[in-house]
Amino acid sequence: MIKITKPGLLTSVQDLGRYGYQKYGVIASGVMDPIAHRIANLLVGNDEMEATLELTLLGPDMEFAEDTLISICGGNLSPSIDGKPVKCWRAVFVTAGSKLKFGGCKTGCRAYLAVAGGFDLPDVMDSKSTYIRAGIGGFNGKALQAEDQLRIGAPSTLSTNMMNMLSAEKNEKKFAEMHWTISSDFKTTSTAKPKVRVMKGRQYDWFTPESQTKLFTESFEVTSQSDRMGYRLKGPTLELKHEQEMLSEAVNFGTIQVPSEGNPIVLLADRQTTGGYPKIGQIATVDLSIMAQLKPGDKVQFTEVSHAVAQQLYLDRERNIQQLKQGISLKIRQQTK
Repeated sequence: MIKITKPGLLTSVQDLGRYGYQKYGVIASGVMDPIAHRIANLLVGNDEMEATLELTLLGPDMEFAEDTLISICGGNLSPSIDGKPVKCWRAVFVTAGSKLKFGGCKTGCRAYLAVAGGFDLPDVMDSKSTYIRAGIGGFNGKALQAEDQLRIGAPSTLSTNMMNMLSAEKNEKKFAEMHWTISSDFKTTSTAKPKVRVMKGRQYDWFTPESQTKLFTESFEVTSQSDRMGYRLKGPTLELKHEQEMLSEAVNFGTIQVPSEGNPIVLLADRQTTGGYPKIGQIATVDLSIMAQLKPGDKVQFTEVSHAVAQQLYLDRERNIQQLKQGISLKIRQQTK
C-alpha cells in the first residue's frame, strides 16, 4: 500500500493508453512520455503495459506501508527517501515506513514512478489510464489527492529476485539502489532547445512557402496555455496560401495543427479524437518523449524527416528496448545465482 500525503501539482495513474474506443469519442489518454514509462516498468520487472504514476513538475509526497521495489524515470524532480537523495533510472528497494518526497524540477517536466507488481486498480475500457475530464480510469477517475491509498499488485518472479537481492544490501538507510543503470541513449529528458523530427502533414502544401521554411528553420516556445491535451506554441506565424474550409479528420499523438491565428498546437496524450485545423506536420514517434518533457518557456526546433526514416528510427528503438528488457532479465539471473 502507498499512501499519498501531499498530491503535488498533477499526479495521476497512467499506462500506454485506452485504444479501440476513439470511434465512440473516447480519447486514448495514457502517458505523455512512453519511453520513460516503459523503462520504469522494465527496471522493476513489470510488463511495459503496467500503469505508473505520472508526476508533473512538482511531485507528490508518499509513504510506503510495505517493502516495495520502485524506479523513477523521466524528468529529475529531485526525489529523496527520508531526506536522502535517491537516483533516477534504476531500481530502488524501499522498506516499509519510508517516505518518498520530491523537490525542485532539475530537468524535464514529467517523471514516472513504477512499483513492482503495478497498481491494483480496475481496467476501464482495457486501460488504467486516468482521463480526468471524463472522470474515468486510474484512481477514482481523478488526479491523486492527499490521503489517497493505492494498493500494489503481486510482483513478478524477476521483481521478487531484485527485491531479495537489494534488501540484503541496505544498511542504515531505509532503501537500497541498484548499482547499475541504463544507457544514456534511453534517457528522454530534453536539453535546451532540442531538435524534434517532424514529417510533413496532410495539409502541409496548403501553407505558404515562407511558412513551410519557418517550420523547419525557426524555433517555437511552449506557452503557459499548454496541458496534457496539447502544447500551444509561440513563434513565427504560419499562414495558409488561401483561406480554406476542411472537414474534421483523425488526429494523432504529435499532430501539429495550425489554427487561423497562425500559432501551431502540438496534440498530446489527452488529444481529441478528431481535429478541424490544417495539419502542417506530424512529430516522429521516436521524438514524442522529447516533446513531452518540455515545460512552459522551453523552446523547440523542428527538423524534417521522411516517413521512411521515421519508421526505421522507430523500429531501431523498439529493437533496443527489447534488448534492454532481455539484458535486465539476464543480469538479475546472473546476480542471483
